[in-house]
Amino acid sequence: MKSENLILLICSVLSFFTVFAVNAVTVVIPTIAAEFQMSNIVQNWVTIIFLLVVAVMSVPGGQISGKYGLKKVTVLSIVLFIIISVVNVLVTSSEQFLACRLILGISLSLINVTSMAMVVSAFKPQERGKALGINITAVYIGLSLSPFLGGVLNYNLGWRSVVLFGVPFLFVILALLLFKVKDEWITFENVPIDFKGSLIYGIGMVLFIYGFTILNQTFGVILTVLGIVFLIVFCLIELKQDNPVFDVRFFKNRQFLSANFASLCAYLATYAVTTILNYHLQYIKGFDSQIAGIILLVAPICQVILAPIAGRLSDRHVPQKLAAIGMGLGTVSLILFSFLSNETSFEFLIVAMVLYGIGFGLFSPPNTNVIMGSVPPKDTSVASAAVSTMRTVGQAMSMGILTLIFAFVMGNVPIVEKYFPLLIQSCQITCIICVVLCLASVFASLVGIKSNGASN
Repeated sequence: MKSENLILLICSVLSFFTVFAVNAVTVVIPTIAAEFQMSNIVQNWVTIIFLLVVAVMSVPGGQISGKYGLKKVTVLSIVLFIIISVVNVLVTSSEQFLACRLILGISLSLINVTSMAMVVSAFKPQERGKALGINITAVYIGLSLSPFLGGVLNYNLGWRSVVLFGVPFLFVILALLLFKVKDEWITFENVPIDFKGSLIYGIGMVLFIYGFTILNQTFGVILTVLGIVFLIVFCLIELKQDNPVFDVRFFKNRQFLSANFASLCAYLATYAVTTILNYHLQYIKGFDSQIAGIILLVAPICQVILAPIAGRLSDRHVPQKLAAIGMGLGTVSLILFSFLSNETSFEFLIVAMVLYGIGFGLFSPPNTNVIMGSVPPKDTSVASAAVSTMRTVGQAMSMGILTLIFAFVMGNVPIVEKYFPLLIQSCQITCIICVVLCLASVFASLVGIKSNGASN
């Protein structure tokens, strides 16, 4: 096997398990919540705390991996992933479970950055779209199989089997990296780590996202405003740095800016959908985790089919047009999801999920190709960090929107039958908000068509 194809295989498997670690657990949250007596708000934090850590770590992760080597950082991250997965199955409280999710987020944030950067570094520019399409296909395969595998494992063996599922496969990937991959990619070898910028960014992101989830309280408003202030200060400091942890000057490139904004809005609009559908199937419709997992396969399967096709098309056609069409279909699907209730027919749900899957499958590979192709080759780790950051910030804030709506409409309560009407109302309101965000992503993609990026 050619070295670049081996790297693509390794990175694709890693992409699969980073997605699995998030989405498989999402499906079994009702089981975990029952064991540890979690409220509706704490249930959402099982996902949010993971995404928050990934959002915080992705930016410094780009500089760290560029300085110490993509391969080396990936190896250390896999080792941490394996260790914390084993520890996670031994927890006895919700606090311990959330702590494990936090540490797992550190590991996967670095893997997210390094895996995409390795793919871009290994392939020539004219083959990059195809390679990224395959890599993103692995993400969508993870999205497809996570609900199904997570539901089946949870139903038959309990939620701990879900947490441990990836460990044997990661041992194989670790061996391949150590003994078969001879290359190393170091782009920032003589560049000092920007600790000050990393710290200010981390504080700002934590304050902003946590404050956003409790925006219904005065304290939440204060934290959100403080978070924004810290992030503004971060940008001002980075503009003066010779070796910034993240070069915000890249955002002067309109193509880079528009594609990242489109990505942020897309994940803001769509990520909470899986949780909404999972709650709808398990709480409102009364399905067990196994059946719910099978039904949740529909949208990701469509994404798996579309992603490699969209990746290849983005090498030949204007990628922003493909992304805009994709998010246009996503908008239609979210309009349909906003009508979900206890009377919703199964056929209606499937149609909406198919549109959602096709739309996002058509959006992500072209949009990622635009971001990665709009910076010089030496800055691929930074661009990869931007992709990961936009994704995880969008995902965290998407769950934050759902959590905020829960707090306004339901309050901090367990999800039991007497609160089901309020659960339905909360999910409908969230979907309506997400329709607006989808439209913003379409607009950003179209704006990017007129922009000029950096040469490859």
